[in-house]
Amino acid sequence: MKTSVDVILKEYDLALLEKEYERISIFVDDSKKLDSICSRINKLTEGSLARAISSKEFETKSCGDVLTLSFPSALQAKYLDLVKWSKSIQPNDARKAGVNLAKKSNNSKILVCAFAQKFSDELMKSYLLRRYEFSNYKTIENESVGSVTLMLKNPKDFKKPLFEIKAIVDGVFLTRNLVNEPANILNTVEFSDRLKELSKLGIEVEILEEKKLAELGMNALLGVGQGSANPSKVVVMSWKGSSKKKKPLVLVGKGVVFDTGGISLKPAGGMEDMTMDMGGAAVVAGTMLSLAKRKAKANVVGLVGLVENMPSSTAQRPGDIVRSMKGDTIEVINTDAEGRLVLGDVLWYAQEKYKPTNIIDLATLTGAIIVSLGYENAGVFSNNDEFCNSFLKAASQENEGAWRMPISSVYDKKLKSRLADMKNVGGRDAGAITAAQFIQRFIKKDMPWIHLDIAGVAHTKSESTYAPAGATGWGVMSLNRLVSEKFEHNK
Repeated sequence: MKTSVDVILKEYDLALLEKEYERISIFVDDSKKLDSICSRINKLTEGSLARAISSKEFETKSCGDVLTLSFPSALQAKYLDLVKWSKSIQPNDARKAGVNLAKKSNNSKILVCAFAQKFSDELMKSYLLRRYEFSNYKTIENESVGSVTLMLKNPKDFKKPLFEIKAIVDGVFLTRNLVNEPANILNTVEFSDRLKELSKLGIEVEILEEKKLAELGMNALLGVGQGSANPSKVVVMSWKGSSKKKKPLVLVGKGVVFDTGGISLKPAGGMEDMTMDMGGAAVVAGTMLSLAKRKAKANVVGLVGLVENMPSSTAQRPGDIVRSMKGDTIEVINTDAEGRLVLGDVLWYAQEKYKPTNIIDLATLTGAIIVSLGYENAGVFSNNDEFCNSFLKAASQENEGAWRMPISSVYDKKLKSRLADMKNVGGRDAGAITAAQFIQRFIKKDMPWIHLDIAGVAHTKSESTYAPAGATGWGVMSLNRLVSEKFEHNK
């Protein structure tokens, strides 16, 4: 499985410039004033660096862009990357630089001469995030991944930031790995087995099997998976980093390992992408890993409902009526609106069992949110302005697109059923909103709640800011920051 690249910290040493690195990356201030590193390289390359930074090509680049010189004279490195920098640099500029360097690195052994550069932490985080490739099922002759050496003025001061960066990156990578896996490999059993491994990090992992789910009355969840040969499960991951007296934050993820639509069968075109319908569960898993690795001083419980939505002689039918754990009856109009059925039962169980202070659910829930927001923003629904704004701030700081959407009782009439307490779809218009309204019915009064519809951001056909095409890992960084800023105690 893909893990983050090895990072070696080195103290400032000009002699490193002449060591065996395939690439050397240096930072050139937009004032064109050469620091000691640039001056040394300029001398070694007989003035090539000075000519390059005086060129029109470099002049037209913006902060964070990279100009590459090939086979620079007197250097053992094959490539010299010139990163355009500025004294007025902003975090997003540093992130852009990290991404650009990662895209150029091509698994090379690279020396990054950050020295005393501002936002080196943001640069390195984005660099590591972009150094991801899911190649588990490709036959590759040379799978070696080159390390990155970071040359700093005070490398000891960077050890703690790097520790936290790698914890976050590893969480993002776990999420991406899970989302990228094919469904014949990552079925509900394999998914739960991988989550068991998190116990090695100090996370308490409990798996609720179908018998227990039936005893609890999770008939809405069980109905979704009854057409599959793979058993439905709920996996509970508990990180106890704070006092036992502190009630936890709860994260709930939709884990439909493959979604055919059930009897309401999806069209063939694009169905292969439905391996990503467990994206919400993957984000919860990745977040829990990050929190445990960095030893977050917070109590957080992550729950994922793992099911497979298949058509068969035992599958749930349109028109079936099920009773949820809460006790409400649901008329299943469309078996392809299955995620909200899973979430409803798990959310109710989480509140009953753990009495959380706040609760967040994540799901690749609706195509409607993609129509509304495209692939750049997740839909954010909430019943609590303060809680919602805290998340939106965290997402903005991590450069993960998120946009608040409305919820209102005026949409509830679309969920009225002739035969049951509610139906599971509200029609074509306002599809993402009515889905959120459905989920809200399983949120207790006065419980601060956020619903994240991540259908557009969890998996993309083209590369995203920090990832190649495929799984993005969206949400791990934002949730980690939210926990750090709002829920950690005794920091």
